[in-house]
Amino acid sequence: MSSSTGPELRLHPDVAVPPLDQPAVLLGGLSPCDFMQKHWQRTPLLVRQALPGVQPPLTRADLFKLAESEEVESRLVTRRGRGPDEIWHLERGPLPRRRLPALKQPDWTVLVQGLDLHLPSAQALLAQFRFIPQARLDDLMVSWAAEGGGVGPHFDSYDVFLIQVQGQRRWRIGRMPDARLRPDLPVKIIENFQPEQEWELSPGDMLYLPPGWAHDGDAVGGECMTCSVGFRSPMRSELARETLLRLADAAEDEGDEGVRPVVYADPGQSATTAPGRIPAELVEFAADGLRRVLEEAGALERALGEYLSEPKPTVSFEFGDPLPAGSGVVLDARSCMLYDAHHVFMNGDSWHAAGEDAQVLQLLADARRLDGNTVSAASAAVRGLLEQWCDDGWIHPMS
Repeated sequence: MSSSTGPELRLHPDVAVPPLDQPAVLLGGLSPCDFMQKHWQRTPLLVRQALPGVQPPLTRADLFKLAESEEVESRLVTRRGRGPDEIWHLERGPLPRRRLPALKQPDWTVLVQGLDLHLPSAQALLAQFRFIPQARLDDLMVSWAAEGGGVGPHFDSYDVFLIQVQGQRRWRIGRMPDARLRPDLPVKIIENFQPEQEWELSPGDMLYLPPGWAHDGDAVGGECMTCSVGFRSPMRSELARETLLRLADAAEDEGDEGVRPVVYADPGQSATTAPGRIPAELVEFAADGLRRVLEEAGALERALGEYLSEPKPTVSFEFGDPLPAGSGVVLDARSCMLYDAHHVFMNGDSWHAAGEDAQVLQLLADARRLDGNTVSAASAAVRGLLEQWCDDGWIHPMS
């Protein structure tokens, strides 16, 4: 792609990006910068009326209908009894309506993951948190609970914003460094839960919890609905495994080209009385090949970006419409687009980009759309890429 430099590109006017240094209602008067410095990965934050006038992104009936789909990850959690003898039951979707308890029955909840993949209203809610890197975003989960419904005291290994959108939910939280899980249960319930703080959240209220904070939320005063914006926290071993797999798939060695590829040779091998032992020289030959792969410029960054941009296993795309002349483009809700200093990544694939081409594609990743003027002014290489992505259903024409 083009390596020339061009004028600074700005976000599409329809994209609301709050100033990072200005107070935000969403964060209780903190600016995004202050929130990230004082609370992110550190301490909880309760914000009353973070989203005043918020409406549920869907009705109870529509939520139950989504839970019936094989393309949606859903769960039904029920509880019988209270205290140490309570019994928990977990059922994974699809969840036909006939398998759900009666609405008047207490102590049950339905959870649906990835609501942002299906509803524009959920996508709009997620857009409020775009001051956090997209690479960290997991999804928006919605939970509907009958009176007393919840999933029990537990802790997560990721950051989460809990947004009350209907009814009331009582949250109890604690640090619990010595948390013990109850054995032989289908859900991870903390056996020795000791809350330090307790609040009742109403529609528009939001609670942020860093990783590891134990919490327990029950619907009070009737049914309720809560949206959870979760952020992925991949384990180091996971990132190592996934990047190595992609590095292996793309591994190439110039020495393998031609009629005489580089193969292991051991003219100095002596006769041995231990034929089962792997020669140390063969181990070093393999290690040298691995070092060559890891030392290739940009290879690690490319493999990591491809992994982080991969859609979830349940995501699939349909062929899209051609890109008309003069049209803008918008990312499909299911598409994940990221970039680094030398590449752009989309849905598990990567492209090298530099100069003005990189600016245009980075703008698309940040704003998730480009207006018609920006698309028309883009290079032939970028327009060709956008046309291909339209055909793939990854982006869509936008007037």
